[in-house]
Amino acid sequence: MIRVVGNRARAAIIRSQRITGLTPGVIAELVAEVGPLCHERHQRALAARPRRRAVGAGAKHKLVFVDRLLATLVHLRHGATHDVLACWFGVDRSTITRATCEVRPLLAERGCTIAPGRRRRTLAEVIDHLGADGHTGIIDGTEVRVRRPAAGRKDREKFISGKNKQNAVKSMVVTDAEGRLLYCSPAEPASVADITHARKLGLVKLLADGPAVEILADAGYQGLGAQTGGRVVTPPHRKFKKNPPAWYEEMHERQLGPVRGPSAALLRQGHDRDTGHR
Repeated sequence: MIRVVGNRARAAIIRSQRITGLTPGVIAELVAEVGPLCHERHQRALAARPRRRAVGAGAKHKLVFVDRLLATLVHLRHGATHDVLACWFGVDRSTITRATCEVRPLLAERGCTIAPGRRRRTLAEVIDHLGADGHTGIIDGTEVRVRRPAAGRKDREKFISGKNKQNAVKSMVVTDAEGRLLYCSPAEPASVADITHARKLGLVKLLADGPAVEILADAGYQGLGAQTGGRVVTPPHRKFKKNPPAWYEEMHERQLGPVRGPSAALLRQGHDRDTGHR
């Protein structure tokens, strides 16, 4: 197999922000910060199980950490399959799969930088940040397509998305009103409803017991408003999805009356997208 990524090609990938979505400085920070954590976790996993081979035996990592990081970043940004990345890096597909499974949790634990020197790692920290600064948050679910689980695997049907009719995993994303990413949750099988996923993450308890904050959501989260004291704002339920009568349109506008400006526009757009109403 021809190895595509060498030292010169690796340097070209790092310099091109279109490929990874990150600047060379940020990639260097990730290598310096996440690299030792990945090595430490790997050593702990080896020490936690009884040794059955001589020291130094067994499979070796065919990718240095910077290559594993670059493969993960390209996969997350462009959705490239593990087979394509394996051909690109000149390794087996299982090597790419193992690399992404090792690096993705470490990137998630690193959290999101909301300002220079300020980073939030958990959903509770994000809610406290929004409440302290008086910002409006936006939540939504996003799905990423995955390979179909093997036949006979337990809970195989859980990965089928009812919306997109494909095998996928789902994450809940929290942003501020300007669209800056604040939090991305761990993935759940795509069959889990958006509102159920939010409840599993503890969003209801965090909003009910935490600071006063306004969270905008689409129709998939209807019901959270009553459970959080109105802190989650969703579009009102529509009985008529197509060709609603004039009186129902007037009632809908009255229900959206207290929400004005950009918040109302975001709610209308999210509700129309989910219900198919135009």
